Amino acid sequence: MSTPLTNRKINLLQATSINMIDMVGIGPFVVMPFVVAQFDSGLFIWAWIFGAFTAFMDAMVWSELGAKYPLAGGTYNFHRIAFGEKGGKLMSFLFVWQTSIQAPLVVASAAIGFAQYLTYIVPLNFWQLKIVSGGLVILVFLLLYRKIETIGKISVIMGSIVVLTIIWIIISGLTNQQQSIKLLPTGSESFFTLAFWAAIGQASVKTVYAYLGYYNVCHLGGEIKNPGKNIPKSIFISIIGIATLYLLMNISVMGVMPWQSVKEGDRYLVSSFMEQLYDHQAGIIVTVLILCIAFSSLFAVVLGYSRVPYAAAVDGNFFKLFAKLHPTKNFPYISLIVLCALGFVFSLFMRLGDVISSILAMRIIVQFIGQGVGVVLLRKKFGTEGLPFKMWLFPVPIILSVAIWIFLFISTGWFALWGSFIAVVGVVVYSVKARLATNQNL
Repeated sequence: MSTPLTNRKINLLQATSINMIDMVGIGPFVVMPFVVAQFDSGLFIWAWIFGAFTAFMDAMVWSELGAKYPLAGGTYNFHRIAFGEKGGKLMSFLFVWQTSIQAPLVVASAAIGFAQYLTYIVPLNFWQLKIVSGGLVILVFLLLYRKIETIGKISVIMGSIVVLTIIWIIISGLTNQQQSIKLLPTGSESFFTLAFWAAIGQASVKTVYAYLGYYNVCHLGGEIKNPGKNIPKSIFISIIGIATLYLLMNISVMGVMPWQSVKEGDRYLVSSFMEQLYDHQAGIIVTVLILCIAFSSLFAVVLGYSRVPYAAAVDGNFFKLFAKLHPTKNFPYISLIVLCALGFVFSLFMRLGDVISSILAMRIIVQFIGQGVGVVLLRKKFGTEGLPFKMWLFPVPIILSVAIWIFLFISTGWFALWGSFIAVVGVVVYSVKARLATNQNL
């Protein structure tokens, strides 16, 4: 019989590194030109500020839940406890259901982005791109097939590469500024126009995607030392640190590259920026470092999500096979194998832009909004006594967070229907599953 995974080996530095390398993947580099191109006014920096604010409000929810219930699976356990006997089983199942589709999509997005960015150095045809993206998933699988304490050390090394690369980009841009970044409207422009908020909505779907990952430690809750303190600290340190780096990186790059000339499809914007400042060799070096960052993020994503089906299986709410731990290395190896296998398949057949919008649309309803409601239910049920972390100014962060998620959900356009469809199908599957279980017990 399987037992819950409580192998607390990951310290605060390692937990923060795992969050940060999850957050900074290929995302900020490939979405930067898209974000800039949405704003005819040049006020693109506000999409990154909006993304940081969204992450910070949502971090209140994750920190309160993660500190109180530090178990493998994160949201799965939060929903199971918050929504009661019947509602908890349904919401937990829906989370695992959408994660079984969404997590491999996250894996695929990182792998596809990596392969596309590699073409700055090496020209690749369609099939070569697919070989690279698929091979990357396999490599991550091989690296993660080991003990958690070894993974923690690897994460710190990868996190250092992430931070140092972005700092190099920032210093290069700030010491060679050719134009200022527009922060306030001018002339007839205003923050209070439909055009501005439409641009914020479209762009923030991408910037929020670039911030996602600040909560990765919650999926590894059973493996974090002193979780009551380290989980909230790692979440807020990650968001503040990465938001600062993102904003400075945008100011640095777009202080050199004219924003008026940036197009949505300018795939190599940061590499071109370094090439313009120095030479082609510098462009190649920064590209290699960006690829290292993308690989690091993929590593962290797979690590965190591999614990979700495991947690559900241990709880009897998913296939029993996923509850198995490796006999000597003590990690959920079946879950890791399945996640990587599906990620490999998706990386061969999907486009990056569609993957990013699909990921956010699928997660908003069940995970992000669901958790906000869950915090309210838990406080009503158990009060605030014994909470290792209490969100500040409750319930203001909940109200703001839910409102923002609804705004972003609508902004995903047709992908909002896709996310809703996945949730509805999940409810049907759960109902059929529950009915079959009831009939077997009669």
